[in-house]
Amino acid sequence: MSSKEKPTLGGTRIKTRKRNIAAPLDPAAFADAVVQIYLDNAGDLEHIAKSIEASDLNFSRYGDTFFEVVFTGGRTQPGTTKPDEGERHPYSILDCESKREAILPSVIYIQKILRRRPFLIKNLENVMQKLVQSMEFLEEDERKKLAIFTALAFTQKLSGLPPETVFEPLLKDNLVAKGLVLSFVTDFFKEYLVDNSLDDLIAILKRGKVEDDLLKFFPSNRRSAEAFSEHFTKEGLVPLVEYNEKKLFDGRLKEMKAALTSQIEEENDISEVIDTVKQRLKDAKLPDIEVVRMLWDVIMDAVQWSAKNQQQNANAALRQVKTWAGLLNTFCTSGKLQLELIYKVQMQCYEDAKLMKLFPEIVRSLYEEDVLAEDTILHWFRKGTNPKGKYL
Repeated sequence: MSSKEKPTLGGTRIKTRKRNIAAPLDPAAFADAVVQIYLDNAGDLEHIAKSIEASDLNFSRYGDTFFEVVFTGGRTQPGTTKPDEGERHPYSILDCESKREAILPSVIYIQKILRRRPFLIKNLENVMQKLVQSMEFLEEDERKKLAIFTALAFTQKLSGLPPETVFEPLLKDNLVAKGLVLSFVTDFFKEYLVDNSLDDLIAILKRGKVEDDLLKFFPSNRRSAEAFSEHFTKEGLVPLVEYNEKKLFDGRLKEMKAALTSQIEEENDISEVIDTVKQRLKDAKLPDIEVVRMLWDVIMDAVQWSAKNQQQNANAALRQVKTWAGLLNTFCTSGKLQLELIYKVQMQCYEDAKLMKLFPEIVRSLYEEDVLAEDTILHWFRKGTNPKGKYL
């Protein structure tokens, strides 16, 4: 080789570096193709499902666009439910009648699509969140259709639609303030309870993390137990009203019990405990019978029980009764309430091994401390309706 010749790599293949070339996104063309399938099949969902199954459309890339077409009839503008440019069809969920008979076929249709293409589950979730958060851009009738669809989807256990998908984005301050959320959940509750029990509904609300405070659905100026009862009673949802009232009642009772337990365990002056009960009653409006039952529970819960010595337990229980008899006496203000106290003591002595033989002594002690009147005890003995533990 002469000094002027350049070296060569004869027979050597030089590899070029590969580049990640992304195919251009074209959701508009995809949406138009799906719309055309709807139009070609005149809205027949069964035939549409078959046509979609036979198509080679890129659903993995345009899943959100597909569900926009299903719900609204075409593409929507980013961040809204307003129509975007492109073809549209009149067979969408938001275009049909606001009746379950009209919307249920779409729920079943989506279920079929998800069974064939389970990767679309996340896309359904995305579009539902978008629709819920953009309810202010929907007409009143469209919001009702969305609520009915949601209720039927939960009834049919539609894949890809967990309750938190709907309820968490639903509680946006501006939507709640305008009353849109209350209207939506009212339509949802009414439709869901057609085929499901109240327990099923509560389970859905628990999974959606909203069961603990249903008043969050109400605008702040209507956020009260009275407004809740008035609204849902008017809408024919009395079982829901009763459930909420019981939940509020249990919460108030639990709070009072915790406060009194702390005072009794710390051996506060009895007058302080009585004042606490009176103030709590004023705020919570609890029935007198429940207060008497709760007071007995609190008094007995504060007893220092022995694990082995039954006589020590008996002495401790009787000592506690005498110590706090004044508290019971303050609120056992009628024969009816005294009778309720006897029944409460009777059942606890029947069910609790530590108190099994102690019922007569407790009743005697309550009588001696003027908590129970003689006439009440005689009435209970002659006409008491609960025989459990009566003759222990």
